[in-house]
Amino acid sequence: MKPLFTIVFSLLFPIALGATEATDDVTSTPGTETAAQAETATDAEEEIANPDETLLFLDAREIDVRDFIWERRIIVVMAETLDDPQFNRQLDALRDRADEFFARDAVVIFDTHPEDRSALRQVLRPRAFMTAIIDKDGEVKARRPAVRSGRELMAVIDRFPTRRQEMLERSPAGR
Repeated sequence: MKPLFTIVFSLLFPIALGATEATDDVTSTPGTETAAQAETATDAEEEIANPDETLLFLDAREIDVRDFIWERRIIVVMAETLDDPQFNRQLDALRDRADEFFARDAVVIFDTHPEDRSALRQVLRPRAFMTAIIDKDGEVKARRPAVRSGRELMAVIDRFPTRRQEMLERSPAGR
């Protein structure tokens, strides 16, 4: 089932991205970008290329998830609004252990705008609040419609085969 979901994700993501780009083209003059769009794209690219040794919290509307494949694990937090108490509790749990998530090559992507139909929202299809973890290979490894503690999220990540391999490479004495 998981390989099937990975294939579906890889097929739908470019379609959803194309739909987003098509709506952007309608609202702007062809060949021109607004200063805000250019600045947002530049900021997101800089954060990806030069992280400041801290856990990144990025808006799903401003990034392309494909930039993170094979580079970072993605923790997706989705809610209907910014005022959702579950959304705020989940972000607090992630901030409390930000250094530990950064050590696990994680980035947090949040989406609180269901009307925008971001590519992640189209693939994951949350009903309301949802937390999901996407491994470096682009496969959705875990998802839940409830808040998860930082400890629980790290335990899930530490069970991934790619994470286990990383731990062995970082401390080979444990072999």
